Amino acid sequence: MDIKEFTISVFTENKTGLMSRLVSIFTRRHININSINASESSIKDIFRFTIVVDVTEAVVKKLVAQLDKQVDIIKAFYYEESEIVHQEIALYKIPTEALAGGDIVEKLIRSYNARILSIEPEYVVIEKSGHKQETEALLRDLEKIGIYEFVRSGRVAITKPMEQLNKYLKSLEDKVSGLN
Repeated sequence: MDIKEFTISVFTENKTGLMSRLVSIFTRRHININSINASESSIKDIFRFTIVVDVTEAVVKKLVAQLDKQVDIIKAFYYEESEIVHQEIALYKIPTEALAGGDIVEKLIRSYNARILSIEPEYVVIEKSGHKQETEALLRDLEKIGIYEFVRSGRVAITKPMEQLNKYLKSLEDKVSGLN
């Protein structure tokens, strides 16, 4: 079986210690998490973890099934690259004098569709959103000029089909109302 990149969306209640429990499921199986992001979802009081892993489809199916069994996890889904729209954000801190060295930095910023967030006496902070390959490419180019700091967020993803959580919750609601 082929190892591929999968994005897992885990919908949960907002409970203390949940992140640790989630990560331990991956750790016990010796699966490296490439990216993890936590945020509110479109549904009040439900939170979303977006986790990126490189595994086979059989392994991701087992992972999602294991996640679904956890208390406080409402539902987990997995997606291939073609089923989502995603971005990451990266921040770069470079020396201010790099701006004074001609128009090299300005051309880089324009060519990568990045923007300057802050200009301070000692450094400039640049922001770039995009896919990991794009933010890494800008990093490699800025390293030639000099870079003080670099940080990249975890993946933020939204599904191309309608959000499956809404469909799942509706099916539960229909089952409950059918029992009454």
